[in-house]
Amino acid sequence: MPNLPDVVLWSIPAFVLLTVVELVSYRIHPDEDAAGYETKDAVTSLGMGIGSLVFDFLWKIPIALIYAAVYELTPLRVPVLWWTVLLMLLAQDFLYYWQHRGHHVIRVLWACHVVHHSSRKFNLTTALRQPWTSWTSWPFYLPMIALGVHPGAVAFCYSVNLVYQFGIHTERIGKLPRPIEYVFNTPSHHRVHHASQGGYLDRNFGGILIVWDRMFGSWVGEGDKPVFGLTKNISTYNPLRVATHEYASIARDVRAADTWRERAGRVFGGPGWQPAAAASGAPVPPRTGGPAPAQAPAVAQAPAPAGSPVAFPVQAADAADAPQPVRETTA
Repeated sequence: MPNLPDVVLWSIPAFVLLTVVELVSYRIHPDEDAAGYETKDAVTSLGMGIGSLVFDFLWKIPIALIYAAVYELTPLRVPVLWWTVLLMLLAQDFLYYWQHRGHHVIRVLWACHVVHHSSRKFNLTTALRQPWTSWTSWPFYLPMIALGVHPGAVAFCYSVNLVYQFGIHTERIGKLPRPIEYVFNTPSHHRVHHASQGGYLDRNFGGILIVWDRMFGSWVGEGDKPVFGLTKNISTYNPLRVATHEYASIARDVRAADTWRERAGRVFGGPGWQPAAAASGAPVPPRTGGPAPAQAPAVAQAPAPAGSPVAFPVQAADAADAPQPVRETTA
């Protein structure tokens, strides 16, 4: 077992201090253009974070057993040295990109991740709004284990990624110098990721590095002010409902489905998947009862890669007439 620190545990005092500093900054220097803080929303985010610690501990038991079995079966071993740890961090960040992207385009995975996007605020407490069903993430890191990386080292890398992302959940930091914005995930890039406008949906999946988004065509720069939340927001602050509302919606849709093809689509299709659209190959319309996103902002965007599963934006001039991608929930 490599002797690596518990990064999250050591970072908790910094989380608390930075959150207090951000909250006080809004009181001293209010920003009418920022979403800021709301007491009920912040308390819900904190409750989701505390709950995730409990449930993550439970999920980690079977996941650790699977990782340990794979590690024992592989003949490969990667030593834990300063330079191999850097390579591990790079590999984990690459796999995190695909984990994150997958959790946006497959509905049963989105049911886990939607929790993190359910706040209409964007502040440091939003970073703590974590899901209680994180068992959906572990398969994405099996390649590292199979290549001989110790499961403890994978957990360390994941923790570093998580801690880094805490600091980018803020509106108090504008755009950083261009070289930093080009390479790293920043508050500006992550504001785009949390926005609900059509042109911003399903973009900027990177954890520490934003270069993966630039490489795979999912990057968009911040232009118009982001509107945070979902395309159809939930109206509850109950942590249990926040954690499970999309699973309940999937169950209702599966019960109402007429065919096994439709049932599979409701579970494994994208958020807002419709059987008629799937059969005809037409763009997916908003689901019944869910409002379409507002007109897509005029933002800098990368060309769409062929065959990409991500919902790509339309030009602002055509946004009113074009079908919009949907990232919604039915509470």
